[in-house]
Amino acid sequence: MLPTQRRQEILAEVRTSAAVSAEDLALRFGVSVETIRRDLRSLRDRGLLERVYGGALSVQSSEGTFTARSVKFQERKRAIARLAATLVSPDDTIAIDVGTTALEVARALPPDFRGRVLTNSVPVAMELSGNEAIELLLSGGQVRNGDSACYGRRADDFFEEFYADKAFLGSGGVHPDAGLTDYHPHEAATRRMIIAHAGASYVLADSSKLGTVAVCRVCPLSQITAVLTDSDDLQASKEAVDALAVAGCTVLHAP
Repeated sequence: MLPTQRRQEILAEVRTSAAVSAEDLALRFGVSVETIRRDLRSLRDRGLLERVYGGALSVQSSEGTFTARSVKFQERKRAIARLAATLVSPDDTIAIDVGTTALEVARALPPDFRGRVLTNSVPVAMELSGNEAIELLLSGGQVRNGDSACYGRRADDFFEEFYADKAFLGSGGVHPDAGLTDYHPHEAATRRMIIAHAGASYVLADSSKLGTVAVCRVCPLSQITAVLTDSDDLQASKEAVDALAVAGCTVLHAP
């Protein structure tokens, strides 16, 4: 069996079982554990699974599908989006990243907003496409199934050509030591470009993501302006918020 064929079968197994063991895969395919580890690293680097000690997890087992995440903590995300909207001035150029909370930001933009929106999210572009007061620019690039997120060289080059007043960023997790993290390496690269070309960068993270570390690091906390989160789970997230504050991160709570 060719390595590409073996990796396709490994990925199918991960998606079916949600979690796999490197030793079990080595026995199944008749190769060494080190060979399986290389396969898992290759699939991880492409954003197709998450590496854990002794094996791997499905990305969806950690992140979930776009539809499932759209309804999970929906009121929290809408509250965060309303907070984000208060930071937008009528003539701003803003970047709206991918993700379910980012889509809520597009829906929450104030009625008097007549600026420019840069996005790599097809759902965000669809949401705003009928608004004639907004100049809408979609990055293009390869589109990932599920989130309909644009990524790759075309997306990176697009954001390199613009400077936004404010950027609203999706997140897989926000941690005082690991910083801003995500589940998809290619989109993490695009996010880094957005941050580098934004006057202010706001991370959209409901309280379940505070203190969480996803598979791919985007940037340290020092590169973001603030984390926008909800107030629904303040008691449970107090320790995580305190740790972020100690690390020098500004956390803004949506009312």
